[in-house]
Amino acid sequence: MKKSVILGAATIAGLAAGAAMAGTVDDVKARGKLNCGVTTGLVGFAAPDANGEWQGFDVSLCRAVAAAVLGDANAVEFVPTTGKTRFTALASGEIDMLARNTTWTFSRDVDLKFEFTGVNYYDGQGFMVPKALGVSSAKELDGARVCIQTGTTTELNLADFFRANNISYEPVPIETNAEAQQQYLAGACDVYTTDASGLAATRATFEAPDEHILLPEIISKEPLGPLVRHGDHEWGDVVRWTLNALISAEELGVTSANIDELSAGTDNPEINRLLGTEGTLGEMLGLDADWAAKAIKAGGNYGEIFAKNIGEETPIGLARGLNAQWTEGGLLYSPPFR
Repeated sequence: MKKSVILGAATIAGLAAGAAMAGTVDDVKARGKLNCGVTTGLVGFAAPDANGEWQGFDVSLCRAVAAAVLGDANAVEFVPTTGKTRFTALASGEIDMLARNTTWTFSRDVDLKFEFTGVNYYDGQGFMVPKALGVSSAKELDGARVCIQTGTTTELNLADFFRANNISYEPVPIETNAEAQQQYLAGACDVYTTDASGLAATRATFEAPDEHILLPEIISKEPLGPLVRHGDHEWGDVVRWTLNALISAEELGVTSANIDELSAGTDNPEINRLLGTEGTLGEMLGLDADWAAKAIKAGGNYGEIFAKNIGEETPIGLARGLNAQWTEGGLLYSPPFR
């Protein structure tokens, strides 16, 4: 088993090294569209709507990058990936970036040869159970059947938690969130564990969401963010600074409602540099001067994207929490645009 894991990592690293030789920015421009890896379907984060159009928090980042590079937020091919297939899809060049609730870890960054370009959601692993199960703590789950996605950080986190608390569990492996939801509602498992945001999103789709509860324990740190292949630093800069643009726009008060007015010029030099009316930041990235303005127009600033897709006024109902701006007690913090 250990040997196969090592060989798998080596294969992915080799694919990544080869794919990174070509410049992804040029490839995307020549192709005329961005190939963006997303989850197979998680409402609020990435899922097709009734018309087959992909919508969600992670989808919005893909669209922002497409707008920055191509000037068209709809020039995106969304490629659904599972926990098992996502890294091979990125390493092989099938996708240009991965924007799919993926945790930034040492081994993924270093051993698998990927480059995380920031964190767009600070999360942690939790547990969802039916109220009828009659438990109020994950420490009461001794002997429980647990639905868990394979190929994710949640597998090791789960094993560590149960071992540390001297309790046992029976894993019920699944590959997609849809499969987990089906198995959980059918009673094939007593518990579903994944990132707490994913649990909230899944519960929001249930016919009777109030019959299910999220237990209080958060057993891990799960910094989720977009990633690209190692070695293509120009492309990494584009994805990184597009995310930073969305974060900075919220901090600076740049919104989808006022961006056209602010793009005419302001008394704030950083807003001017962000929107391209001052300085040469776009040129440094190999993009148009108004690349960031286009990215922000695609779906709004970070706060607007959060509120529209997963915020407290949506069925998912997530509070900003750690994902608030640093000025509001959260962890969101962009380096300066200068």
